[in-house]
Amino acid sequence: MKVSITVNGAPREAEVAPNTLLVELLRGSFGLTGTHVGCDTSQCGACTVRLDGKAVKSCTVLAAQAEGCEVTTIEGLGAPGALHPLQAAFQETHALQCGFCTPGMIMGALDLIESGERLDEASVRAGLDGNYCRCTGYHNIVRAVLLAAGANA
Repeated sequence: MKVSITVNGAPREAEVAPNTLLVELLRGSFGLTGTHVGCDTSQCGACTVRLDGKAVKSCTVLAAQAEGCEVTTIEGLGAPGALHPLQAAFQETHALQCGFCTPGMIMGALDLIESGERLDEASVRAGLDGNYCRCTGYHNIVRAVLLAAGANA
């Protein structure tokens, strides 16, 4: 079946099997390898992308379900030489170590910031529940989100 979606602002099409996952389409067909496959069970959040403006775990969405939708991956944030504010905050606060979880963390954090709710350490930790990091202990990730949101970190 043919799937037509907009990815990072550009229209894209691909032939996929009915059981193709969105993460497989993004990585395999479109070469967008910033979206990581971590657990294959929707537990880790490494595959988080934005689907029509909301964070979703792309390992739980069929490519066919994204038909006609707008998908934003980590590659769609910022531009060469101009990091997105969340990317810059992660860099500034040393919120990454191995970097494997970082794309999913940033895409999930974007939802938190755009929610318009007042963020503090507890709400950021709760909001990123389901995005796992095995390296950092989350302290600097929380600081990065608060910095990008304009809150006191």
